[in-house]
Amino acid sequence: MKVQRARGAQDGTSGRRLLMAEAVLAGAVAIALFVHELPSLRRELRIYRMAGGLRAGHRYP
Repeated sequence: MKVQRARGAQDGTSGRRLLMAEAVLAGAVAIALFVHELPSLRRELRIYRMAGGLRAGHRYP
């Protein structure tokens, strides 16, 4: 007995396309979040460098 499948389900393209769309969406969200947080990351890095960075040692708890 032969089982009939939908046209796109024969080679798995519908699932593959869905996974690819989810990956693209997740990547876009990650990039948008990084771009949104970039100014604050730059500010924190500047404060870290002014405080002495790794050379500060134990001066700042």
